[in-house]
Amino acid sequence: MLAGIFGGWEIVLILAVVLILFGAKKLPELAKGLGTGIKEFKKATREVTEEIQNAPAEPAAKPAPPAPPAQAIAQSSTPPNPPPA
Repeated sequence: MLAGIFGGWEIVLILAVVLILFGAKKLPELAKGLGTGIKEFKKATREVTEEIQNAPAEPAAKPAPPAPPAQAIAQSSTPPNPPPA
């Protein structure tokens, strides 16, 4: 993947800069941390993928409750106020 973006000399230059910045003693520690981070990321993505695949399908939307009869609505409402005279 990086080979398509960077040529050989660019990769060598980047590695040289990293070596100068971190030093030869810190490179194995840095690579180990990077490897652990990538491993944890892959593990998390695999767990999420498995969880999505194993999740039960969502139930269909619940039907709306039946509307009350019009007669019950008419009896429960109060009569409108008469307009002021």
